[in-house]
Amino acid sequence: MAQVATVPNDLEPYWMPFTANRAFKARPRFVSGAKDMHYFTPDGRKLLDGAAGLWCTNAGHNRDPIVKAIQAQAGQLDYAPAFQFSHPQAFELASRIAALAPGDLDHVFFCNSGSEAVDTALKIALAYHNVRGNASRVRMIGRERGYHGVGFGGIAVGGIVNNRKHFGALLAGVHHLSHTYNRAEQAFSVGEPEWGAHLADELERIVALHDASTIAAVIVEPMAGSTGVLAAPKGYLQKLRAICDKYGILLIFDEVITGFGRLGYAFAAERYGVVPDLITFAKGITSGSVPMGGVLARKGIYDAFMQGPEHVVELFHGYTYSAHPLACAAGLATLDLYREEKLFERARALEPKWSEAAMALKGLPNVLDIRTIGLTVGIDLASKPDGVGKRGFEAMDRAFHEQDMTIRAVGDTLALSPPLIVSEAQIDEMFGKLAKVIKAVA
Repeated sequence: MAQVATVPNDLEPYWMPFTANRAFKARPRFVSGAKDMHYFTPDGRKLLDGAAGLWCTNAGHNRDPIVKAIQAQAGQLDYAPAFQFSHPQAFELASRIAALAPGDLDHVFFCNSGSEAVDTALKIALAYHNVRGNASRVRMIGRERGYHGVGFGGIAVGGIVNNRKHFGALLAGVHHLSHTYNRAEQAFSVGEPEWGAHLADELERIVALHDASTIAAVIVEPMAGSTGVLAAPKGYLQKLRAICDKYGILLIFDEVITGFGRLGYAFAAERYGVVPDLITFAKGITSGSVPMGGVLARKGIYDAFMQGPEHVVELFHGYTYSAHPLACAAGLATLDLYREEKLFERARALEPKWSEAAMALKGLPNVLDIRTIGLTVGIDLASKPDGVGKRGFEAMDRAFHEQDMTIRAVGDTLALSPPLIVSEAQIDEMFGKLAKVIKAVA
């Protein structure tokens, strides 16, 4: 139901993240309520959520079981110390997540965001080699166009230039694989592109240059979302796994976006039949309701730390709010919804309908490419002559103000990733609105 809310009379103090602050404050895009597939504006307009918030509200907005679980937990236990003490729900949630993960990814280290999850995974990788007597393994391999959050570790292994260029030398010993996108070979791909598996072989060149004894881990997204929806080519992830196995390098999948149903499975690792050594997750674990992230680790990695005197801390890492009680309550309720409503299976079943509706935009003005994988789509628009990103920004702004819909704009790429509860009728509505937006910014 639409909610009416007041708007603050002073917008200046809030320095907004990843936002053109002056443009926003001149023409704000406020939401003040949400339910299921929709946001509500302070003046009562109903907005179709085409982006699952920020790739995170996979079970939909303000779902009653999640809201009730958070409310009940807040009334019972607001906070439990994360170091040397804990609470039962932390262990229950870790068990539930581990049960969803493939292979022997049996241990969960909790944090509060995808950025923290990535930095945690990188630290675990470094420490793992160290405790096993391989302290020379310190190099990290990321990928061009990769997004791994905004911690110093994440932007170092990440490959998005604007996220890196203002922040100095970052971490030493970081190298990057080439990104996997080639428009000439992959344009208008549905699902995993046929071309590109050979790009994984570049890891062999990096190993030859630096020697395997210096390399700790490789980190990639199974689907690079924030850079514009780039699906891994067929066979690419399997090749990376084989090369990492060959040289004793850890393989990290950043599944902050792809986890919890976005590609039709609990984790994309299951879709591709690849068991990485570490998986980062966040976003969908609580359907965006309470901040939470984490790292799944294989049994052998965890066991490597469980040596020495039992009273000594095994890994000197963690956060005040690791496994926060409210986040754990939200996570458990969210996992219940995913299971009871079969939302991962639902996403898998809707994928053909989603891709068909997306590809219907082909031929509209300035559409250079469309890529779909799972319930995601990236649509590249031609840049305006007077500025890269202007057409994408205008499309996002028009979608909000004129078509009552929220979408993501990354430069001149439009990205959609709806809650997994989206109906076929809402898919048609979404792409119908998007077609009007694309025509309006021609």
